[in-house]
Amino acid sequence: QVRLVESGGGLVQPGSSLRLSCHASGVNFKIFPMDWYRQVPGKERELVATIAVSGSSDYADSVKGRFAISRDNARRTVFLQMNDLKSEDTGVYYCHLSHATGDRWGQGTQVTVPS
Repeated sequence: QVRLVESGGGLVQPGSSLRLSCHASGVNFKIFPMDWYRQVPGKERELVATIAVSGSSDYADSVKGRFAISRDNARRTVFLQMNDLKSEDTGVYYCHLSHATGDRWGQGTQVTVPS
């Protein structure tokens, strides 16, 4: 079955960087666009970044110029490089894949940036 496993979250100071990883198994990874979402308590999950099969990417306005999504098809992994982190970036970050059998989500990784 499809499985997504995120890693790389943590507690960092404002202005710091983190690199999140999401490894996929049970799926032909290279044919799927991949997304990163984040969620804070009491709010809906929001799309942060997306990367197409071609490698083209798009970002939420709040992270443009600071975050970069990339993928390594050989390793079946999608990355989210997060630079100049701000307190408003705090949340649980999930990777997502839209599969024919339904949406697939990882377990999430917590990113905390104190104000």
